[in-house]
Amino acid sequence: MLEQVNALTVEYAMLPQGGTVLCAVSGGADSVCLLHLLRERARQTGTRGFALIAAHYDHQLRGEFSTGDRVFVENLCKMWTIPLYLGSGDVAGEAARRGKGIEETAREMRYAFLEKTAEEVGADVIATAHNADDNAETLLLHLVRGTGLQGLTGIPPRREKLVRPLLTTTRGEILAYLEEHGLSWREDGSNQDERYARNYLRAQVMPRLRALNPRLEETMARTARLLRADNDVLNAQAFQLAQQARWAEDDLVIEARLIAQAPSGVAARAVRQILARMGDGESACSAVHLEAVAALARGRDPSAVVDLPGGLMAQRVYDELLFTTQTEAGSFPPRLLALEGETWQKGALFGCRCRRAVCPEKSAPGVCYIAAFQGRPLLRPRLSGDQIKLPGRDTKSLKKLFIEAKIPRRDRERISVLADEGGIIAVAGFGPSAGRMARPGEEAWEIAFLPAADQPNEKERERMLNDAGTRY
Repeated sequence: MLEQVNALTVEYAMLPQGGTVLCAVSGGADSVCLLHLLRERARQTGTRGFALIAAHYDHQLRGEFSTGDRVFVENLCKMWTIPLYLGSGDVAGEAARRGKGIEETAREMRYAFLEKTAEEVGADVIATAHNADDNAETLLLHLVRGTGLQGLTGIPPRREKLVRPLLTTTRGEILAYLEEHGLSWREDGSNQDERYARNYLRAQVMPRLRALNPRLEETMARTARLLRADNDVLNAQAFQLAQQARWAEDDLVIEARLIAQAPSGVAARAVRQILARMGDGESACSAVHLEAVAALARGRDPSAVVDLPGGLMAQRVYDELLFTTQTEAGSFPPRLLALEGETWQKGALFGCRCRRAVCPEKSAPGVCYIAAFQGRPLLRPRLSGDQIKLPGRDTKSLKKLFIEAKIPRRDRERISVLADEGGIIAVAGFGPSAGRMARPGEEAWEIAFLPAADQPNEKERERMLNDAGTRY
């Protein structure tokens, strides 16, 4: 088992020398095993090793059992002297609000927490405890539901910052490791609920397949590895094709013949990559959508249109394909900033709180301190040509900044920009302009952008709007 883990972590450079690893810990057998393995590796490699930090997310789905998981992880990390970051969220409520399933919403919220925590602590990678059994189950689920080559490649060992050191390790090997080292863990009772497709597959289908092939997980992992190599070649070809799309303001344009002449597997992948560059729509687009766009490129109708998920559409404009939005993006009118209080504007994704303060040595997340205003500041949407130099980064246009951050096209005009006569002061969700920041100990204006979901009720908001002064 250790040889397998070592080989995989080396092949995919999962453990950064001198860096930081954030380990996701649920309290279950797999994550306890992973945390112990990483702890041992960090100790063995000494100064050439890596710093280890743990993170636990409470989905608030199992009442006192969820609390028990959190307490277990807290005690474990305290015993092993591993720093721990905690997060929680009302998954059931959020799933109902989004109109999505519990499992999908739980995954999205958990990974959002992990990514945010990794950014806060400066982690180079996020390690999760997916194992060989998980990989085999995922492959079979995709096969049953219908999938292309991408779905048959299983769980990737590494995707950007996300790494999975146990992906070639079976669940049986993990349990043997825990027993050998005298480690305990928490059992999630919901894993026995066969109403969930994965649990049914694990309990009813996998044992029968193992009867046909006792080395099922190993065989399926090898198959996924071979398919992944083929898929990588097709993705590389699609990347070269997608790179020929050019920006026209906030839309992407590519010659239709380039998509039309490409093999279907390459064309569909290129379309997906182009949509990814738009900032949204990638995960929601099925094979049917992608093939419809490819057919649009091969067709003869000079003005045909294909509607796509996420508010996007592909339009044939004579010899070109235009990737754009189905409707005009919303915005909001500018408003003068309340210098002592909160400012809200209908249509904006963020409000802003402003007050006098002394700049601290270290700012809280989402809060910045501005030395002085030049004239009366206001909240407004972005304007053509807007640029900002964020701390420690090069000057960049807001257009490029939003695209790189994958802000959905329809939301880019709703992001609040704080500006005055001296230019942009700060951008909601991104931070302050480096040249406008106060120094520690100086009197300053404390600025905090507030999500629209946190805004006060209608009556209270109307009072604030009236108090804020005349609209710009």
